[in-house]
Amino acid sequence: MSTLDSPERGSAALAGPPPRILVLSAPYYRDVVDGMLGGAQRVLADVSATVEVAEVAGGYELPAALAMALKQPARWDGFLLLGCVVKGETDHYTFICDAICHGVMDVSTRSAVPVGFGLLTVDSLEQAIARSRDDRMNKGAEAAHAVLGQIGLARAWGLGA
Repeated sequence: MSTLDSPERGSAALAGPPPRILVLSAPYYRDVVDGMLGGAQRVLADVSATVEVAEVAGGYELPAALAMALKQPARWDGFLLLGCVVKGETDHYTFICDAICHGVMDVSTRSAVPVGFGLLTVDSLEQAIARSRDDRMNKGAEAAHAVLGQIGLARAWGLGA
C-alpha cells in the first residue's frame, strides 16, 4: 500500500439497534457529492441504518444545518456531513474551508454528538472525482465509517447514541 492509498476497511460493525443517521449534503458539485453519498450509503446499509438526507446550498451552510438538526432531540444517532470545495484563483477557498471546518468542529464538540465529516477540500475537480468514485478511496464511505465509530463510542460510554 502506498502512502496515497486509503486503508482497506471491512464491513461496519455496531452494537445495539440500527442507527438513525442524518446526512447533510452540500451538492454544489452534485456528481462528486452524490458519489460520496453512494459510498456512505453502502457502508450504512451494512448496519441496516435508517438514513435521512437533507440538502443545503453549499459547504458553508453545513455547520448551521448541523446546529439546527441538533434542536430535534434524539431524532438521530449520528450525523454525516458531505460536501466539496474546489480551490479557485482567490483566497475565498481558504476562508470558506476554514469557516466550515471550524464551524463543524465547534458544533460537534459543544454538543458531543457523533459526526462523520466528509468535506473534500481539493485543488481540482479531478481530485474530487477521484475521491468520490465507487472504490476504496471514496471519502463518503470513509466518513460513514467514522460516524459509526463515534456512535459505537457514544453507546459504549452510555451517551445515548
